[in-house]
Amino acid sequence: MKIENKYLILVILNVFVVIGIVVMNFLFLKEMPNVFSAVNILAGVMFVLPVILWQYLKYRKTKVIEEIFPAFLRDFIESMRGGLTIEQSMKSLKKNDYKELNPYVRRMAAQLDWGIPVETVLSKFAQSTKSKLIGRIVSSVVESHRFGGNLTDTFEALNNASVEVERLKAERSMYLYSQVMTGYIIFFVFLGVIIALGRFLIPSLTNISIAGVTTAGPEQQDLGAGYKSLFMNLVVIQGLFAGLSVGKMSEGALIGGIKHSLIMVIVGVVVYMFAG
Repeated sequence: MKIENKYLILVILNVFVVIGIVVMNFLFLKEMPNVFSAVNILAGVMFVLPVILWQYLKYRKTKVIEEIFPAFLRDFIESMRGGLTIEQSMKSLKKNDYKELNPYVRRMAAQLDWGIPVETVLSKFAQSTKSKLIGRIVSSVVESHRFGGNLTDTFEALNNASVEVERLKAERSMYLYSQVMTGYIIFFVFLGVIIALGRFLIPSLTNISIAGVTTAGPEQQDLGAGYKSLFMNLVVIQGLFAGLSVGKMSEGALIGGIKHSLIMVIVGVVVYMFAG
């Protein structure tokens, strides 16, 4: 069974599970505002989680391919400098271990062995990786091959460019590490403020009536539960978007912040439920 089919089955099962949770929540937990709100949040997270994880896994796979691609290009250049043709070089490289790139290398070697033109093979490879960096590199190689340029020199120049791009990405991540830490600190400060409001300010407000008489009636209790539910939602929203912002700063892609969002949301909800 293909991975896409397994993913589709997982999504369908997840939808039924989420529907069941929501129905049970409305039937049995509606009178418990805090638990009701938390379960709704959990159901919402479960509903979107498979899609988010699928997109994140594809993002991580593309990132790994981009990281290993310079090593593949380097070996390919060495093979061609040794006197091998493109077809022979690709056939020899399919025995090497390039991690996530292995299936693509084997496919290119097989396609070249079947007599498919080099330009077509490289173009399909670039499209299948869904990497903008590899797409630009392959486009330059195809143009050079089409107009009779020296492919070895072209590959070497593009390899140097890809290595430089990866180096700049690594430097960017190191430079922005402090910004990532700042994002986490801001979130936990926000969480501390929300907990302080829930524990100290809201109880004092719910015991004060409009006339200034201290009461503890149902309306005041409902008001306090409403504020707690609101604060829980604020923690989830803050964690979600703070994580996405951190990912955008550190990796240059919003999808890269999913792991930060999950950490912040899970930690924030658990801490607030026990300390709020």
